[in-house]
Amino acid sequence: MPQMTHTVKPTNGHKRVRIAIADGHALFRSGLRRLLEVEPGFQVIGEAADGIEATAIARRARPDILLLEVALPRSSGLRVLRELSCSPPVTHPLLLVASIEDAQLLEALCLGARGVVLKSAATSLLVKGIRAVVEGEYWLQRDRVSLLVRALNHRGGAGGNTIRHNMFGLKPRELEIVAAIAAGDSTREMARAFSRSEVTIRHQLTGIFRKLGVRNRMELATFAVNHNLAGDASSGLTPPTEVRAEA
Repeated sequence: MPQMTHTVKPTNGHKRVRIAIADGHALFRSGLRRLLEVEPGFQVIGEAADGIEATAIARRARPDILLLEVALPRSSGLRVLRELSCSPPVTHPLLLVASIEDAQLLEALCLGARGVVLKSAATSLLVKGIRAVVEGEYWLQRDRVSLLVRALNHRGGAGGNTIRHNMFGLKPRELEIVAAIAAGDSTREMARAFSRSEVTIRHQLTGIFRKLGVRNRMELATFAVNHNLAGDASSGLTPPTEVRAEA
């Protein structure tokens, strides 16, 4: 199972996470409900067997998290996201799928999905993903971070108010590193492209995190798109087909 890119903040013990499950298989929904309801702070408030029910429960009950299968009967998960995006409820859709193509995931992110968890993943990863999304993070495999950047661009990040890099005190090489991170490049690839050691690249990343007030690569990529930093420089690299998890 590929490692996940995530940031988990401390969960407020006084707030329950209200969850709805949308999946076409009753046995799967039942088993998942039992797993989630033993997790401290989680409450499953409803289930949907198809896309029409999923849309209705999201609008009616407004769960914090909607665990959404893409291949739903009657109305697909993407159709659900499309309908909810027209009048968004106070909920965060998190895809829970057996598999998903990049094109489907990109469309889902453009429509407001906050990430994806494979059904084959360990329960602990699903729990971490839910907590991360509740706290305002995205939850994706590292090799799909570039899809999030493209989705955020599609949703208006590149067309909004531009805040130039010199307002953040970024040096030209730091800006190139930001652009490379937004493109999904690994430390090894950046070191090779910029003729620097991996240790130097990591040191520069630490400085960039501090200047921009972000904590990890996911937040940096999101920040870069939202503030038009990803297009201010080009690393000359192509997004890798696989990004390895790094310590």
